[in-house]
Amino acid sequence: MASWSAPSPSLVEYFEDRSFFHCGYCKNKSGSLSHGMWAHSMTVQDYQDLIDRGWRRSGTYVYKPVMNQTCCPQYTIRCHPLQFQPSKSHKKVLKKMLKFLAKGEISKDSCEDEPMDSTMEDAVAGDFALINKLDIKCDLKTLSSDLKGSIESEEKKKEKSLKKEGSKELIHPQAIEEKLGSGEPSHSIKVHIGPKPGKGADLSKPPCRKAKEMRKERKRLKLMQQNAAGAFEGFQAQGQPASLLPKAKSNQPKSLEDLIFESLPENASHKLEVRVVRSSPPSPQFKATFQESYQVYKRYQMVIHKDPPDKPTVSQFTRFLCSSPLEAEHPANGPECGYGSFHQQYWLDGKIIAVGVIDILPYCVSSVYLYYDPDYSFLSLGVYSALREIAFTRQLHEKTSQLSYYYMGFYIHSCPKMRYKGQYRPSDLLCPETYVWVPIEQCLPSLDNSKYCRFNQDPQAVDEGRCKDLDRVRVFHRRAAMPYGVYKNHQEDPSEEAAVLEYANLVGQKCSERMLLFRQ
Repeated sequence: MASWSAPSPSLVEYFEDRSFFHCGYCKNKSGSLSHGMWAHSMTVQDYQDLIDRGWRRSGTYVYKPVMNQTCCPQYTIRCHPLQFQPSKSHKKVLKKMLKFLAKGEISKDSCEDEPMDSTMEDAVAGDFALINKLDIKCDLKTLSSDLKGSIESEEKKKEKSLKKEGSKELIHPQAIEEKLGSGEPSHSIKVHIGPKPGKGADLSKPPCRKAKEMRKERKRLKLMQQNAAGAFEGFQAQGQPASLLPKAKSNQPKSLEDLIFESLPENASHKLEVRVVRSSPPSPQFKATFQESYQVYKRYQMVIHKDPPDKPTVSQFTRFLCSSPLEAEHPANGPECGYGSFHQQYWLDGKIIAVGVIDILPYCVSSVYLYYDPDYSFLSLGVYSALREIAFTRQLHEKTSQLSYYYMGFYIHSCPKMRYKGQYRPSDLLCPETYVWVPIEQCLPSLDNSKYCRFNQDPQAVDEGRCKDLDRVRVFHRRAAMPYGVYKNHQEDPSEEAAVLEYANLVGQKCSERMLLFRQ
């Protein structure tokens, strides 16, 4: 087994010029405004820190809305999977899927239209238009080789340090992917969640109940003790005789995993499998299913988003949902599948019906996009896939305890069809000024009054992660990495420092010291 080595530094190219572009949410022709940068490569830790400062990626383009100026402010939202309990509407979707898998039943009211995802590509279409106008002369391969050479000595030092600490075994990513994509029926998988002591609620126990319910349960237990058989008449669970289970058990709410992975009959009408395949760099499994996955995306864009047939091309699909700047990382203390970008494929009876595009990061699973076969809209696949991704996050948390959040992208209160993300609770919104997380319940009253809000109620609070030392910002210039303090001595352009300072404040001091900012 090879030992894991630290990845190369992130390399980004920040765009200083900004213009208003078409908004994919309110359809304002010149209302959307965002900061943007091209990520030639990026570590998962840097991207984790960036999304915790309001950034988000679309392909290899990373953007951050100018919150107090854009027409539809987009607030980063995260859910707490360990404390998540499905709502009645969530349970309805899960039961609908189980009925369809077991008996092929299709609910009469299940074809209603519902928001399934953010129109992220439309939201950044203007930014891509800006990119196309720019004369970007930097070549990715050249930059990568130059970067590799410039930090070669640093890597050798790191390797020596790692050898002294002892080699860490690494599970081969292909073997893990084969395990994840083995085709095991989803209904046979059991996931048991048990948070470590002192971390969150104990999900293995039922929530607090009213005193009246507890009195009823004590009465039932007393009756059970008086019953020689130790059971209740008239209570029967699926596949279990009435004499085996006490009625008190029925008061315990089913967990998310119980609802998703409920056993199906042997003669079930359909078989659903969920496979996780690495999309960047593309794994053999991803390559083998690329065309089938693309055809699902093309139909989705044409039917759901009314795209003309010539718009959802292979190159657009690749750029938007397959290309990623995130480097594949496999540290020993990380999840078995590693960190990076993945496609979570939903296979029904041997064919792909939906794909969830996700990033697995040090502290979260970040949802990027979902597309599905419109013929299966009746299954509410947007809601179903979100619940599966929450369960997947809980599964990853079992091995990697710090991975405990589910990021759902942006919450847009001013766009009614985008408010559905607030239904997955408990969840937080990111304050756009101080970058602290605030429970969504505390944010909604303010958002009802104003589309742009500062959620942090402390008027004295400031952005603690802002740039504090510009000279320590790392830049990549003339095939060499150097601190800005050295680079500025060779520059005469007075606007250079303002641009670098703007970048450093947006990405934060930590990222600015780790990432390399490309300068011509």
